[in-house]
Amino acid sequence: MRRTCLTAIVAMCIGLSLSAQTTQKLTATKASEFGIIYSLPTTVIDITLETETTVKKPGEFYRYAKKYLNADNAIATESKSTTLKSITIAPRGVANKDQQYLMQFKAGSTPFLVINEENLPLAINTEKLPKSKEIALPQPIAATPTPLETEAAQQVISGEIAQSQSSAKRAELAAAQLYALRQTRTDILNGEADQMPADGKAMELVLNNIQAQESALIAMFMGTSQTSTSVETLSYAPGEPIENEVLARISNSDGVIGANDLAGEPIYISINVIEKGELPMTEKGLPKTFPKGGVAYNIPGKIEIKISYQGKVYSDDIFASAQHGVVFGIDPKMFSDKKAPAYLLFDPVTGAIQELGSVSNL
Repeated sequence: MRRTCLTAIVAMCIGLSLSAQTTQKLTATKASEFGIIYSLPTTVIDITLETETTVKKPGEFYRYAKKYLNADNAIATESKSTTLKSITIAPRGVANKDQQYLMQFKAGSTPFLVINEENLPLAINTEKLPKSKEIALPQPIAATPTPLETEAAQQVISGEIAQSQSSAKRAELAAAQLYALRQTRTDILNGEADQMPADGKAMELVLNNIQAQESALIAMFMGTSQTSTSVETLSYAPGEPIENEVLARISNSDGVIGANDLAGEPIYISINVIEKGELPMTEKGLPKTFPKGGVAYNIPGKIEIKISYQGKVYSDDIFASAQHGVVFGIDPKMFSDKKAPAYLLFDPVTGAIQELGSVSNL
């Protein structure tokens, strides 16, 4: 069954942990009739979309940019645009609650199972936890203040500019102020200013302030542009093969929106099953039968996931998938052998065997 939903990323780290997972140790005892119930995972793909939004606003004097700055590219209308910057895909396992399994051990033995908060098995007979691949996710970045939102922008508004009721006059005064600032900077750099800064540090402060005021005045003519990034994570449980299905959309005004909201450009996802998990075979070429009371694990399949937007492929990767595989089992006697008990590490994403060996070799 396939489903798509927006999710929040919540990280927890308590007790024994792996990749921000809470773990619990379960022991097969007489009280539980030497059995432990657990679930195997369904593989879910977390798709993190990093979008970049640019907001442009005209300055108060944009009509006079050509006259006073000889500029033809002043921003004349307010606009907002959003585009896809990157896609990061991370698989994870969630418990398939419709399929639970019982590990049944012989009486008198004390094997134990380590599970995570999803009730997924991580390890048997060891607190060594399976290796996982850490995936770096993008972080949202807020827009920086425009030159008109700084303290310097207030400093350049003279009383004469503030009191003038004429837009044309205000633009003229702002341009004069801009030219005066530029002349002041030139005089300081040439050592010709009436009042030179006392030392190098003072000069740096003065020049930085002049630059900030100049930027504010230019923004009054040319306008401002602010860029920020946002991060949204979609969770997708791959099922049957699909071709160019709409995963979500990107709207200029609202960023990532739902697949059915036609206000945005579509992000397409394609899934191809390239390998299905198969049961191991006997010497006669027949599928092996599940051992009685066996410790269930997954033999996963492989899928290819391709995600594209506006004709560009942002991700084309192959992942192991629990739901495209089969379930098989290991003889539980291996884990209750008093002389040489075995240990097992599960892949929490697929339920596959990651490592199997003797406890004495740990």
